[in-house]
Amino acid sequence: MGNPKYQNDGDPKSSGPGFRLTLHDDVLELPYRWRAPRIVFVNSMSDLFHPEVPLEFIQRVFRVMAETPQHTYQVLTKRSKRLVSLAGELHWPSNVWMGVSVESSRYAFRIDHLRSVNAAVRFVSAEPLLGPLPELDLSGIGWLIVGGESGHGARPMEEEWARDLRDQCVAEGVAFFFKQWGGRTPKANGRELDGSLHDEMPLTEVAV
Repeated sequence: MGNPKYQNDGDPKSSGPGFRLTLHDDVLELPYRWRAPRIVFVNSMSDLFHPEVPLEFIQRVFRVMAETPQHTYQVLTKRSKRLVSLAGELHWPSNVWMGVSVESSRYAFRIDHLRSVNAAVRFVSAEPLLGPLPELDLSGIGWLIVGGESGHGARPMEEEWARDLRDQCVAEGVAFFFKQWGGRTPKANGRELDGSLHDEMPLTEVAV
């Protein structure tokens, strides 16, 4: 977070760092230079479908992903309504995985939005998991990630919430990845659930 590249408060007179949305055109060419295949978490500092990101820029990102099929790209958003509204304007190559954040049952509707997107893999990130997510409709979903909150004042995640999501994935044949329990630091309480690690990855032929 100390990297000045990400600090932009939009006010040149400000004495402190800010984090207004900024488009970094200079990094769009980077994937062309990577020789070995990578798994890339796209836009980890923000949200590609943020309302201030122009459609033209999003299309450029998708063009780069399509032209570098050796890499796998994971795109995660909380703006599922905008995702759906723009999905038809985008080309969805098979190396792009599209996901939505679902922190509690209040946001389960995002899964319905995601289901309508023509992505090769659709995934749900329940991280940080802040409440139970019973009886999710996981049809058309290939991967579920679960994790607890970390950092100062992190809210605890109940074991039963994580167990229930694991069991739902088993019942529906969805890959389950348990990332962390969270706490003061991401690794503070480990990442075993009922004494086991859960590192399943999705099948790439899940979607459309």
